[in-house]
Formats: sequence, structure tokens, C-alpha cells
Amino acid sequence: MIRSDLVRRIWHQNPPVRRQDVDLIVHAIFDEIAATLVRGDRVELRGFGVFSVKVREAYAGRNPRTGVLVAVSKRAVPHFRTAKEIKERLIRQPD
Repeated sequence: MIRSDLVRRIWHQNPPVRRQDVDLIVHAIFDEIAATLVRGDRVELRGFGVFSVKVREAYAGRNPRTGVLVAVSKRAVPHFRTAKEIKERLIRQPD
């Protein structure tokens, strides 16, 4: 599902709300999640999961094509841990 699909589904479930308003709300939520991660904080959505930032230390990598050593710098990467409720719902899904 892409963002526009999410907006459309929410809009269909809430007919009194204008589509443009749903779009603004969805964008605001995602922007706030991103801003919170940039600050280094975590975002916990109960029953859904936790977004956090993991720091990968610098290391010496290798170019797979040439075999030359390459310095890979320290970086922060987003991480998502699924909530127990979502995992259980996925397990119960029929094939």
C-alpha cells in the first residue's frame, strides 16, 4: 500500500471528512514521525509497533566488484519493531 491508497481508504471510511483534509492529516502524521526520529526519539504506536533509530558504527567495507576496501561512515538508520498484536493477526491469516 502506498500513501495515496491509505488516504483513499481512510477517506472512504469517513465520508463526512474531505479527501484533502485526510491527505493533510496523513502527511502531518508521517512528518511528525520523521521529525521525531530525526531528533533521536522513538515513536510507539500501541498495537502496531515502534519506530526507532539505530546507529551503525563506521566500518571498513569492501567493494564487491573490485575488492577494494572502502571506508563506510557511521550512520543512523530507521528501525521498526512490530507489535505483538500485529504478529498474532498475521499468524491467524488463512493461506
